[in-house]
Amino acid sequence: MEKRITEQSSEYDNLPEMSTHDLLVAINREDAHVHEAVRKAIPTMEQLVERIVERMRRGGRLFYIGAGTSGRLGVTDASELPPTFGIPFDRVIGLIAGGDGALRRAVEHAEDDLQGAWRDMTPYHPTADDALVGIAASGTTPYVIGGLREARRHGLLTGAVVCNPRSPVAAEADYALEAVVGPEFVTGSTRMKAGTAQKMMLNMLSTTVMIRLGRVEGNRMVNMQLTNNKLVDRGTRMVAQTTGLPEEEARGALLRWGSVKRAIEELKSR
Repeated sequence: MEKRITEQSSEYDNLPEMSTHDLLVAINREDAHVHEAVRKAIPTMEQLVERIVERMRRGGRLFYIGAGTSGRLGVTDASELPPTFGIPFDRVIGLIAGGDGALRRAVEHAEDDLQGAWRDMTPYHPTADDALVGIAASGTTPYVIGGLREARRHGLLTGAVVCNPRSPVAAEADYALEAVVGPEFVTGSTRMKAGTAQKMMLNMLSTTVMIRLGRVEGNRMVNMQLTNNKLVDRGTRMVAQTTGLPEEEARGALLRWGSVKRAIEELKSR
């Protein structure tokens, strides 16, 4: 079997003999390759985003599936969207092989279960209006392959986020985002460059989807959830700057209406 790029030997050797400075500089040098690798995926990502937006506008949802680092990145992205953009928590769903317990501790052989992802999705009653993005640095994870295959069979839109070219995972997706970042600094440790590339692509994809769905106005998170004092203060400034109200009154309006967008709309309608 051909050794995939993510499994190829590092271009560096004798790492324990390197100084702390040299280790950090070398890792940073390798990370610089990620940006260009991700840039090459933009044309395909543009098409995938537009298709996801179409489905979400008619009530569809976005699912992420993955194992290990890839699964954690998907769950993280899905978890960050409700507080950032105010989208309901059940519109973007992240699933990791082995269940939520695998977020902290690896579950043995969970990623090898070809039927596992669709079984995990079944309680959510997926439909053809939904989209599924499978995340797998290697592009060979059975959990992701099986999930994408079954999703396509049921009419879901499918995408893949991978770091090897021409992978089995990519072959199962309608749109494959391939960021080929080269061998890892520590051989095979895809939590490094591959993980960084996947995080960047998920950030780009989900943020653009949210903007296209109208969850941002100007450059502001006007639908963010007011889950802590920092966000209440930020929202207060947005309301004050937009309406010209003193900050005390702006804060009162924000807390009364529950979001920047609603507070501004109510104040402007008076």
